[in-house]
Amino acid sequence: MSHNVVYLDYQATTPVDQRVLDAMLPFLTQQYANPSSPHQPGRRAASALRAARRQVKTSLGAEHDTEIVFTSGATEANHLAILGTATANPRPDADHIITTPIEHQSVLATCDHLSRAGYSVTTVPVDHHGRVNPADVAVAITPHTVLVSVMYANNEIGTIQPIADIAAITRRHNVLLHTDAAQAIGALDIDVNRLGVDLLTISAHKIYGPKGIGALYIRRGTPLRPQYAGSQEHGFRAGTINLPGTIALAEALRILATEREHETPRIAQLRDSLADRLLAALPHAHINGSPEHRLPGNLSLTIPGIDAADLIDALPDLAISNGSACASGHAKPSHVLTAIGLPDSDARATIRLSLGRETRESDIEHAAHRIGSSVATTPPPG
Repeated sequence: MSHNVVYLDYQATTPVDQRVLDAMLPFLTQQYANPSSPHQPGRRAASALRAARRQVKTSLGAEHDTEIVFTSGATEANHLAILGTATANPRPDADHIITTPIEHQSVLATCDHLSRAGYSVTTVPVDHHGRVNPADVAVAITPHTVLVSVMYANNEIGTIQPIADIAAITRRHNVLLHTDAAQAIGALDIDVNRLGVDLLTISAHKIYGPKGIGALYIRRGTPLRPQYAGSQEHGFRAGTINLPGTIALAEALRILATEREHETPRIAQLRDSLADRLLAALPHAHINGSPEHRLPGNLSLTIPGIDAADLIDALPDLAISNGSACASGHAKPSHVLTAIGLPDSDARATIRLSLGRETRESDIEHAAHRIGSSVATTPPPG
């Protein structure tokens, strides 16, 4: 990243922490043996893999090493969790999935795939803050329901869901619960037993690790069908394990455990400072998402009368994103923003700023000044 660019897109991806890079580099250059190999270097690699799995298990509060399956990232983990449980249930009438309209596209696409295959998919609504009412989940459950999938925290508006409350309902009905925690893991202390989930997804590149590695927590005894034949990862995956990636994910989680308590309030304070500055400069703007149940580094801001894509183009010194997950102002608006009731015009006028470990007060001051002055001089769209 250029030193002349203020990076405020941590929810899209984070830089690799130098400590994470230092931990994984030896497994790319020196200790590069395949953990499945029978020779001594292979056995050392297998030992390192076991240690990484134990760290991930501990970080998530899991009870057994075998409950951690390494994947290529959150998308694969979500796919495996949803498709794997839906197709593993021995009851032929267990063909009903429940989710929400604000899930990551990897979840929505997988549910759509199951719908086309004959499964029934119910999408429970969210309120105008993007929060699910657990009572709506309870009403949606039928004798045919096999899985509920609700993300822990939203990647656009930062809203945190009442996962433990939903889990209490799914347990009563003997229904499995999956949560995509890719965004939540960096800010929230996650314990799978305290949450009560059966499956949980994480990804390294959201927590200062590299891209291409993630994990799926699978509670022991959860029926799950592998999505392609293979003998890796307790039989749930095929292909040679990404050992450097597992080492990196484990180290990123270890660092989080030691620094989250300090970093979370610092980032939240900077986010609030940025929000205050922007709202003072742009009195017609408004913030999306839950004021109370919200990721500390997230700021989703609608600025009526602007085109977010044009504003981003006008700010080459800022790395921010538009709330509408699209490449131009002519594409479909964000499904998250429309689900919380924003009209298309407001959805296309929404930017997302996300703060992280390297964000400083000077970055906030610069971003607020540049966005405020650019909006003041930018003609309205159309």
